[in-house]
Amino acid sequence: MGRKKREHVLELYSMPNVFLSPEGIKGNWHERYFKNNNPIIVEVGCGRGEYTVNLGRRHPDQNFVGIDAKGPRLWRGAKTFMDEEMGNGAFICGLVEIITDYFAPGEVDEIWVTFPDPQHKPSREQQRLVSERFLKLYRQVLKPDGLIHLKTDNTVFYEWAIQSFEQNQGVSVLRHTDDVDKAEDLKDIMSIRTKYEMLFREKGETIKYARIALV
Repeated sequence: MGRKKREHVLELYSMPNVFLSPEGIKGNWHERYFKNNNPIIVEVGCGRGEYTVNLGRRHPDQNFVGIDAKGPRLWRGAKTFMDEEMGNGAFICGLVEIITDYFAPGEVDEIWVTFPDPQHKPSREQQRLVSERFLKLYRQVLKPDGLIHLKTDNTVFYEWAIQSFEQNQGVSVLRHTDDVDKAEDLKDIMSIRTKYEMLFREKGETIKYARIALV
């Protein structure tokens, strides 16, 4: 690990908007951290937190929490929230697999899954962040009318996800498209573009999107 990366890690673990073991705040995010009753939107596998940060900028009347297992990635997003004095963002350095340790039932309004690892091998299907395994976890923390958003560049993964959603009786597919640039109704919600999304676009990949509700 380089010197600067080590410095970032040390700084990250002292930031007030970064949680390593948020079990104590489970069920109390509104009261203990955000100090309001605004909706809580969670981004799983958030990486450097670009999407979480930009959502926070655009929607100051909502609260955002990014989750990623690799702590050093979170430094940039956490620092941006602090530098810009935005109090509507936080990050959890931890596994998505234990999301029920972080939030109480019904505490989350929406979940974003942005450019997840497609986990190509069939044996890794249940590791995909929108697999039935993860949907069951999300259901436990989402409100009854809560939404899940999926954004990806990977065609095979997208087609698998849509087929999986449609075959799952507990899922209602509300909107999906294999090219967000052609969807006029999605222009506002899709206008946030991360570094990796721009790289995908430069390679000629179209960006796919799906919005579902768990019923």
